[in-house]
Amino acid sequence: MLPRCAISVCHVFVLVLCLSSAEDFDWTKNDHGSFYYGTFPAGFSWGAGGSAYQTEGAWDKDGKGLSIWDVFSHKKGRIQQNDTGDSSCEGYHKIKDDVGLMKELKLNHYRFSISWPRLIPTGIKSDHINEKGIQYYNELIDHLLENKITPIVTLYHWDLPQFLQERYGGWQNISMVNHFNEFANLCFERFGNRIKYWMTFNNPWSVAVEGYETGEHAPGLRLRGTGAYKAAHHIIKAHAKVWHTYDTQWRAKQKGLVGISLSGDWGEPVDITNQKDIEAAERYVQFYLGWFATPIFHGDYPQVMKDFIGRKSVQQGLGTSRLPSFSPQEKSYIKGTCDFLGVGHFTTRYITQKNHPSARSSSSYFTDRDLAELVDPRWPDPGSEWLYSVPWGFRRLLNFVKSQYGNPMIYVTENGVSEKMLCTELCDDWRIQYFKDYTNEMLKAIKDGVNVKGYTAWSLLDKFEWDEGYSERFGLYYVDFRNKNKPRYPKASVQFYKRIISSNGFPNQREVENWRRKAVETCSTSNQLLAAEEQRSTAANILRLIHDPLTSHMEMVTEIVVPTVCTLSILLSAVFLMFLLRRRN
Repeated sequence: MLPRCAISVCHVFVLVLCLSSAEDFDWTKNDHGSFYYGTFPAGFSWGAGGSAYQTEGAWDKDGKGLSIWDVFSHKKGRIQQNDTGDSSCEGYHKIKDDVGLMKELKLNHYRFSISWPRLIPTGIKSDHINEKGIQYYNELIDHLLENKITPIVTLYHWDLPQFLQERYGGWQNISMVNHFNEFANLCFERFGNRIKYWMTFNNPWSVAVEGYETGEHAPGLRLRGTGAYKAAHHIIKAHAKVWHTYDTQWRAKQKGLVGISLSGDWGEPVDITNQKDIEAAERYVQFYLGWFATPIFHGDYPQVMKDFIGRKSVQQGLGTSRLPSFSPQEKSYIKGTCDFLGVGHFTTRYITQKNHPSARSSSSYFTDRDLAELVDPRWPDPGSEWLYSVPWGFRRLLNFVKSQYGNPMIYVTENGVSEKMLCTELCDDWRIQYFKDYTNEMLKAIKDGVNVKGYTAWSLLDKFEWDEGYSERFGLYYVDFRNKNKPRYPKASVQFYKRIISSNGFPNQREVENWRRKAVETCSTSNQLLAAEEQRSTAANILRLIHDPLTSHMEMVTEIVVPTVCTLSILLSAVFLMFLLRRRN
């Protein structure tokens, strides 16, 4: 007979094994299922979001310093149609108007970012603090709270002060850690008495890969195979330092939470019975979300990243891995620096194994992964070339986060879909479908036990879409960028999302279908009003051009022909939608 202590040890060992196996994500189980009618937990928070450079405008007003995006967007050929965020949505001048839209939507929270160079023009706190920038964010925060809308604040949504890029090389330099910490500390000091939810970074994957590997985003550097890893390494350290600063200096009196917003597309194995495809799909997710989440939750990079990048580095004749390493002290300092996890998610890819050559000349983040990304041609593709609607991937990603990171508190910080068109179209039926399906998959994930506390529709307004300029629109509200005043018009999705919020979910099939019908009816009227406004604008342009004999033929086409065709298209689509609705009834 075994001694009692040995039996206890055996019981503990079996329990540990059971718990360990429960934490493994099941790649072979993918239940797409039917639509689930039900409601979200009481207190679930519904919101919408935007970011400083994408919405504020006022790029050189009231003492704001230059950001890397101000400089990048002014370089010819970097942005679609050479657009810039100079004026964008003019959000800097429209606080009350935009908070009014949020109130109309019945939002529980609004997610926005604070522009580092608007507060500290050079990025170095000891140089100068811009009090007018402080005043702007004070007004925004106070107005949100007056309207019972919780502010959720991102400290870094890509707009690094240009001075820090020029002097130090931006996120390639370890000095960013202390400069960012000083900026964050200033925000905690000035705004922390009213802000309870802070996020250090938004989608650092894009900052690292698109800013320092492909050069598609500011600062536009192409440091293949090393730049992204180095930038990410410093970003992770900066995040940890800010978390510790808040924890030791501010948490006791301000009682807030500090997290990070990580983006992740879902990677699904092409063949869920093929182990190589499963491994490739997991690699895809680990190189994306896990790159940042695993150090923050577990103290070090995913083992698969260390293995693959390390092996390829050796094959390339390098003495050390291109993936930097954390010291034992850094690992313990970084581990656990997350009070809640922000998850940004838009789309899914099918993944299969594909070996890439290890030549030093061809080394890059993308070839390090040894995989290929595929899409199903049947997936809806309404706008951005990278964004396909694959709702079930959202549930899969949320369950992956639950299994990998101990079921952390999650706020969905970005989820939405774009359209890509010259013409105005307020009847965004595809966006209604996207929000309906994706929020329903999130509800299923909550039923699975995932700890999701809130959802942020991306985005409140149409805005500057980085290297795509204004050619893509993610907004619930249409913004007329040709009009100096940047008026906002509600799309059909506003009414539909508002109903989801009011019902805290999906009560029953008949009611949800009724929401959709009413939303389309409303937008048909709005489309006609907007078309009439554009006709007036076109008439004014015609009069101006008649009195300007030097006007080029091209200007005539872009300012008169295109808007006129668009106006006719809008009117025809509105009539057609009304005809369909009458037939259905």
